[in-house]
Amino acid sequence: MASDTLTITDNRTGKTYEIPITDGTIRAIDLRQIKTGPDDFGLMSYDPAFLNTASCRSAITYIDGDKGILRYRGYPVEQLAEKSTFLETAYLILFGELPTAAQLEDWKDQITHHTILHETLKQLIDAFRYDAHPMGIFISTVAAMSTFYPEANQIHDPDNRMHQIIRLIAKVPTIAAFSYRHSRGLRYMYPDNDLSYTGNFLSMMFRMTDAKYEPNPVLERALDVLFILHADHEQNCSTNAMRNIGSSHVDPYSAMAGAAAALYGPLHGGANEAVLRMLNQIGKKEHIPAYIERVKRGEVRLMGFGHRVYKSYDPRASIIKRVADEVFSVTGTSPLLDIALELERIALEDEYFISRKLYPNVDFYSGIIYQAMGLPVTMFPVMFAIARTVGWLAQWQEMLTDSEQKIARPRQVYIGSGKRDYVPIDAREQHGQAIHR
Repeated sequence: MASDTLTITDNRTGKTYEIPITDGTIRAIDLRQIKTGPDDFGLMSYDPAFLNTASCRSAITYIDGDKGILRYRGYPVEQLAEKSTFLETAYLILFGELPTAAQLEDWKDQITHHTILHETLKQLIDAFRYDAHPMGIFISTVAAMSTFYPEANQIHDPDNRMHQIIRLIAKVPTIAAFSYRHSRGLRYMYPDNDLSYTGNFLSMMFRMTDAKYEPNPVLERALDVLFILHADHEQNCSTNAMRNIGSSHVDPYSAMAGAAAALYGPLHGGANEAVLRMLNQIGKKEHIPAYIERVKRGEVRLMGFGHRVYKSYDPRASIIKRVADEVFSVTGTSPLLDIALELERIALEDEYFISRKLYPNVDFYSGIIYQAMGLPVTMFPVMFAIARTVGWLAQWQEMLTDSEQKIARPRQVYIGSGKRDYVPIDAREQHGQAIHR
């Protein structure tokens, strides 16, 4: 008779163990009972980069990479991108349900009235070099906020926790816009409470006079959709960082600064910048076939194609392609867009890429859209961080309320030297290389 267990026979000892299976997983700690003797620590699993290890149980985001499915709290991302707004989706991700009209208005009101930064934080931003990377400014400013709101370390108080969540979601666009303005040598533009979340961000970024800024509705909506698509993505690198740091029970500002630092890396938040570099390197549509051949020979990579999770297609890619069409109808077309469309067409018809399930991902078009909206490539990871703030905070709060979670402390497989005795300095032999100055 079948049972939800896994039977393991240890060929070293001949012993057999029965391990429970729950939700398609076994608990790694159950492997500890498999020992060769009383002095044996017990069996561990070895999984570099967590390729097949679940570190938590989560009810926030569902991904089926083989079928190209992405859902927030059960709702398909396609429906949310078409019918919802970013702040409504943020409410869903944080609270688990779509808000009523009254709840949404209250939520929007709370976010809108927490967008102003403390004046001293402006002085911190001013202290950075004129050419400092906006993401470095963003990370540092978010971290510094923990010193402005010391009560944030009361993480087990639900009301206090929510107050910090509202503060962060409200203030990250302001921090991002101020970081951009600093890098351009422009005076800071304060938030406008009459505008939407994304409209206000565009105002703080691009407003040049004291006159009322009227955001282009197409660009405003495009930014809303982009933020929805980037709001959460299960246990990725930066979310794992948020949970790991948060497991020490530090305040959310410090934890989120660490998550944003993880996002800063070119293998995570910098992927869309890599797409732009590739398109610029190709230069012209007629150069695409030669570039494709170089990809097949392993000389270069096809950036913006394929995904570690999605094995058929990235459901966000088709949405963002439609957004690109709408944005370029306002901003005008771009030579890079023409190259991107032709590159996508050729790759999707080539058996080499089809057999390897290399389809466009969300990064393939997002960078082109941001560039068309007037954003420099240095702002791309910052844009990602604004949207992902919601997911990071939802995951952080879920981790804190999960009774199974403890401070993160992975095991290791030690491969270093055995016990050695200290050698006096005059008896040591030269080894390795000298330190170069």
